[in-house]
Amino acid sequence: MTSHPLFGLLLATFGALVLTPDALFMRLSGMDGMQMLGWRGLSMGGLFLLAWFVTTSSRVRDLGILASGAGLAVMLCQALNATLFPTGIALAPVSVVLVSVATTPVWSAVLARLLYGEVTSRATWLTIVAVLFGIAIAVSGKGDAALNTSALLGALCGLGVAFSLALNFVILRNTSRVPILLCIGLGALLAGSFGLLSATPARMMDGTVWAIALTGALILPVSFFSLSLASRHTAATNVSLLMLLETVIGPLWVWLGTGETPTPRMLLGGALVLISLAAYLLGTDRAARRRRSQTV
Repeated sequence: MTSHPLFGLLLATFGALVLTPDALFMRLSGMDGMQMLGWRGLSMGGLFLLAWFVTTSSRVRDLGILASGAGLAVMLCQALNATLFPTGIALAPVSVVLVSVATTPVWSAVLARLLYGEVTSRATWLTIVAVLFGIAIAVSGKGDAALNTSALLGALCGLGVAFSLALNFVILRNTSRVPILLCIGLGALLAGSFGLLSATPARMMDGTVWAIALTGALILPVSFFSLSLASRHTAATNVSLLMLLETVIGPLWVWLGTGETPTPRMLLGGALVLISLAAYLLGTDRAARRRRSQTV
């Protein structure tokens, strides 16, 4: 099954769909950025490290790989994107941060080309353009994205998230020896520790704990492990594209859970993103079937 051309794409789709209610539970928690970072990072990091300790049969080898350039890079990328996302949300309008994070597929294509010489197909580039256009429609017209220092800092945080996610997926795609559970677990733990110290332990129980605990103990571990593993079976650009499902479906979960009605622009942009990704998946499936039939 893992050798099937669509395995990586379907695994990335699953991971992205699991991630879609994340924003809803973040909103329900009522916590600030550093509180959420502390809970999410410590929960996810602890679970990943426990899973690594229980399942691995070569702990010494994994620790040696962790000390390598690729292992440290994956760990730092995870710590960086986990820290910058809530920081950006706290500084700027959500729309500004989301547009910046939506550049992840572009960064993936550029980094894969520069670091490993991996060529991105024309169909992928066309899908990237269509998806970015759809997201721009979805987050536009709210009147909350005036250019100021906070918005600029939020946009830079979003770009940092996009870059670190892209680099993470590209490295995992091309370095199969990197232990995913260990490297991402330590990165999440590092970010969570920073959040705990910034928020102070006394404030960690302020808010709805069960909501944020659910994201840290279930949603984030399942989704990020699936997305990271998917990058070993399909191009990092594809994983980054499918991850944008969270950007358009997430607001619908918020609507169902809190009554925040999505605007017509959000619905139109979201529909364009979903149609573009569905067409890309169908096109990839047809191309794979055609190659297999020609081989046979």
